[in-house]
Formats: sequence, structure tokens, C-alpha cells
Amino acid sequence: MGIVERLVPDELWELFQRVVPEAPTRPQGGGRRRHGDREVLAAIVFVATSGCTWQQLPSASFGPSGATAHRRFTEWSKARVWAKLHRLILDELGAPGELDWSRCAIDSVNMRAMKKGELTGPNPVDRGKYGSKIHLITERTGLPLSVGISGANVHDSQALIPLVQGIPPIRSRRGRRRRRPGKLHGDKGYDYNHLRRWLRDRRITPRIARKGTDSSQRLGRHRWTIERTMAWLAGCRRLHRRYERKASHFLAFISIACTLICYRRLAK
Repeated sequence: MGIVERLVPDELWELFQRVVPEAPTRPQGGGRRRHGDREVLAAIVFVATSGCTWQQLPSASFGPSGATAHRRFTEWSKARVWAKLHRLILDELGAPGELDWSRCAIDSVNMRAMKKGELTGPNPVDRGKYGSKIHLITERTGLPLSVGISGANVHDSQALIPLVQGIPPIRSRRGRRRRRPGKLHGDKGYDYNHLRRWLRDRRITPRIARKGTDSSQRLGRHRWTIERTMAWLAGCRRLHRRYERKASHFLAFISIACTLICYRRLAK
């Protein structure tokens, strides 16, 4: 098995073909031959997982150069291919009942930004260094359902409503598509009455730790799964730092990481 087939297995390639847009054509004909989408996708996955730069991409192993892979990455990011692929794999997991909606969890993690760009800000816990936050909601077993980014100086509580609203309608074993968890667990950073009311209005039971009341041990009984998911995200070394100026490109790498996490469950 070559490196392309190892990074992009047949099942993942079949799913990707369902969301990738058709290659643009030149009315006048001519031009260079376009590299295959599977080879380019493997190159992008390699950049995401290895943490190498586009210039360091070993084109001899994949075919397309780093510049070609970056252009296609930009093209597919504009078409929201990565979010569509993530949602498609969630559908494939939801249809046989592999997603547990009984308890979901919300959390965030800080990433230092190597360049100032969109949705970055001074990190109050990192001596004011510029960075971004990754916000995440996972289902009970730790599979990511909704992701978002913000500046490192944005309070966690401001991300709760957009993240819950960002959960896509996902297929379920029986009945209609589902997008609402039964309960939502969060730490003390989300301890605000207006957030509790907002969740209850949508028939979501808030399980948010109260400041000065709940201990960290009690808090961790159900939230360890999302902390494990954050460790899974760190397995994509491109997310150890934020190298992208454009927020859409940084979010694209996060979506790729979430897609790979969900695909590993699907491939079991």
C-alpha cells in the first residue's frame, strides 16, 4: 500500500468524492494536466498530520507540489468541502446509531498564533502573546459535532450559543435528523444564568459547574471525554500552533482533524 492509499483509504476517498466540486474546465482548452484529487487530498492530510509546511511537502511521494496542494486546499476551503465531509461522516455514524446524544460537552483550548491575523487576540494566560481559541462540542463518546474559533482573549461563554446553533442536523437510527443533545456539560467558564435559560428554552438540560460550589473532581466525571478529544486534535501537528493568517484556513485544518477523528470511528 502506497502513502496515498494509507493516508486516504478507499472508504474515505469514496466519501470525499461525494462532496468535492467538479474540477473547473478551460473553455479554450490546453493548460497543464490537473493532478488527481486523491493525490492532492493525501498531500493535504500529510501537511495536517505531520505539521510540515507546504514548502516542505515531499512532492516526490505524492505527485503535486506544495504550491499545487496549497492552491487546491484554498479552493476546497472556499467551497466548504471540509465541513461538508465532516458532516457526511457524522451522518454515516448517526444512521446506525453510533452517536450518543444523551450527554454532550463543550470546552476550548488555546493555540499560539505565529502571525497576527483574523480572529487572533492577546492571550491573557500566555503573557499577552497573540493566539486563537478552538471551541468544541462533542457527543458522549468524544466525537466532535461542532467547532469554531475565536481570538484568545474571547471569553468561553461567548461561544456556547454559536456552537450549539452550529451543530448540523445529523441522521439518526430512527425518525428525523437530530441536532439537539439531551444534556450539555461545561466548566465554570459557562456559568451564566442567561446561558442556562437559553439551553432550557431549547429543551437542553444544562450541566454547567457553578462557581464556588462544584468541585473539579465532580466536574471531570463526564467531561474527560472532551479533554481526550482535545488530545486527539493535537495528533494533527499542524494545530500545535496557528500558522495561517486567514481564519478560514485555520478552521479548515480543524475540520480536517475532526473528520479524521470521526472517520477512525467509522472505519472500526
